[in-house]
Order: sequence, then structure tokens, then C-alpha cells
Amino acid sequence: MASNVNPTVRRRRLGQELRRLRELKGMTAEEVAERLLVSQSKISRLENGRRSISQRDVRDLCGVYEVEDQRIVDSLMQMAKDSRQQGWWHAFGDIPYSVYIGLETDAASLRVYEPQVIPGLLQTKPYAEALINGALPESPVLDVEKRVGVRMRRQDRITSTEDPLRLWAVVDEAALRRAVGNRTLMREQLEHLMEQSELPHVTVQVLPFEMGAHPGITGHYAILEFPDASDSSVVYIEGVTSDLYLEKSNDVQRYSVMYEHLRAQALNADQSRQFISKIAKEYAR
Repeated sequence: MASNVNPTVRRRRLGQELRRLRELKGMTAEEVAERLLVSQSKISRLENGRRSISQRDVRDLCGVYEVEDQRIVDSLMQMAKDSRQQGWWHAFGDIPYSVYIGLETDAASLRVYEPQVIPGLLQTKPYAEALINGALPESPVLDVEKRVGVRMRRQDRITSTEDPLRLWAVVDEAALRRAVGNRTLMREQLEHLMEQSELPHVTVQVLPFEMGAHPGITGHYAILEFPDASDSSVVYIEGVTSDLYLEKSNDVQRYSVMYEHLRAQALNADQSRQFISKIAKEYAR
């Protein structure tokens, strides 16, 4: 179940409000940075929610924007305080994609396209271990265990009986045929994928090789949507050294249209389960 106080989402909401106040004042980020003797990049990071916001930052910005209503200032200060609380994932230590985890924890729905591997929320523990070991061969054992632990903990959003995440996954055939670990592991992973796809809030569609070129050919991406209308949808693109978060409405709309094309070209849910079952049987031979 989503956390009542999610620091990542609180930072986003606070950043959006600070951007709104700046725009009402008719100031650019450069002008604000010059007034506060800070870098423009700091103002940008505060507004996009990628950086922790202190109460002092809020006080200084409200001063620049000449916010006279003390109730607004107090509310923003409280949001800043809440945004510095730690989410459940901080118990695992330093996680490189903690921003994404925070967004996923609070999301109402997630649409994901996976061209190479089974989606993380639908992975078995042995598959996740083999996948992470293969992707990060030089990582210490404890680091691998931490990553696997986080991945398993994230799956609470799927298994929760209260407010579960609505997941729609389009998976390329390559992800089913890429033998991560041994054949037994893959058979069990595909059987688990079929079981999860039976959940009322989970839809899995397979995109067969025979479909040829398609809108997702450039790689993995995910679209997160939130229960609060004030929280804009986010497109997440994972990178090797850094991740990309797109929040502009035009960007989200473009990826959403791409996803609709993927869903239309993929096998439907029943056909996908039959397709996955066929490959699982191949691994059992």
C-alpha cells in the first residue's frame, strides 16, 4: 500500500508549487538564482523535486516571491519538513534509483514496456538474483542482496489487498526467450508471470518477434500515473549512469500514444498467457 507520507511525491508537489509562485512573480530561474546567490541548477532541481528542499530554502524563496500570506508559507514549510522524511527504501541503504521507487510507491497505475527482461514487479527472487548478478558482475554480494531485497519489497504494490498498483506490462518475446539463469529457473519464472497476469489489476501482453518494427524498438520505458490529479504523470527511462524523468504534458502524451500502439500490436491477455505457456514448456524439456 502506498505510504501516507511519501517524501518523493511531497518534493514533487512542493517543487510544483514553488515553480507556480515564481511564474506568478514573473521571474526566471536565473533571476531567482542571482537574487539568492545560488546556481540556476539548484533552483531547477528544487522545482523538479529531484533535490531535498530545506525549510530555509522555502523561507528564502517565499521572501523573493513576496508571499505575504503566512498560512501559505507555513504550509510550504511543513511540506518541506515532510519531504525530508525517509521512505521504506532508505532502510536498504543507498539505492541508485530511489527517486523512481518513491514515485512507484505512490503511483496508482504503471504502464511499462520491457524489451529484454521480465518486468521487476513480476520477477521471482531467483530470476532477480541471476539477472542482477549478470548485469552487474563486479558488484559485491551484499550489494546484490540489497538490490534483490528492494525489488521483492517493491512487489508489495502488486500483492497488496488494499489499493494495489494497476500494472499493465507489454513484454517483448526476447524477454521470455533470454535464458537468465538455468532452464528450470526460467520455467518457474514464466509460470509465475502467468500466475501474476491472472490478477485483476495486472495485465501482461506479449509482443512477438513476428510483429517486426514497432514504437518501442528504441527501448524500455514506463509511464506512472498518480491518484491525486495535481500530480502530473511521469515517463521514466532508465539509464546506465543516470535516469530520465519526463513530466511535460507533450512528452507524456507522446509516450502514451506510443504505448497504445504497442498494446494494439501485442497479443491480447489470453493469447499472451498461451504464448508464455508454450515457451515455459520448451524450457521444461
